[in-house]
Amino acid sequence: MDEWIDYYDSTHTIYASKLHRELHFQLIAKDIIGYISSPDAVVLDYACGEALFAAKVAQACGKLILAEPAPGVRGRLIARFAPNTKIRVRSLDDLRQMTEKSVDLAVMNSVAQYMTPTELDAAFAVIKRLLKPGGRLVLGDVLRPEVGMGRDVVALLRFARKNGFLKDALIGLLSTALSDYRQLRTRVGLQRYGESEMIAKLAAAGLTASRAHFNIGHNPWRMTFVARQALSPAAAGQLK
Repeated sequence: MDEWIDYYDSTHTIYASKLHRELHFQLIAKDIIGYISSPDAVVLDYACGEALFAAKVAQACGKLILAEPAPGVRGRLIARFAPNTKIRVRSLDDLRQMTEKSVDLAVMNSVAQYMTPTELDAAFAVIKRLLKPGGRLVLGDVLRPEVGMGRDVVALLRFARKNGFLKDALIGLLSTALSDYRQLRTRVGLQRYGESEMIAKLAAAGLTASRAHFNIGHNPWRMTFVARQALSPAAAGQLK
């Protein structure tokens, strides 16, 4: 994951324009808000990126923790949201020091593809420790092995046409094909998981999961999963 962290901490060209960047984060914030079940909820956004609309998410919950591994991005988050008393910015290492069972909703969106399977397992372990009984993990934008880059292009162009930045998107796709992102993606690769494979991976982490009807963000060919703490045998017996 380190090479991807360095990439996103650099001046990259992953977004076709300022409008694309803003709409991307606006849509993610809207989708995250849809999973918040209480105005008092403690929400963790794991590897949140720039999180431009985090203030909107914070309005819908009691406390929002933005956990970001890239130090440059983290510094910008701290500066941007310092006046907001409902938002706290943390590193991923900081999460290991947080109080057990203190989070109602954890979100990992468009993160799994950049982590090795072992790194993802470690992240699940941290989140499982933090989730309250009844808390949920929403794992979004998971890449499927049978869906290639062509679908990503189509999804972006549809999103761009709908929102008025189609020309910028076409230019951006050409730039991306010649960019460090393309080279890094070719060299390091992205992790992909089938539906049953990811559900099994979450189960191995002690989380019971199912695939959501809709993915977080603009790409309908990627997957989102909703996971909860698996019941202990004793607790399961009490429900019979």
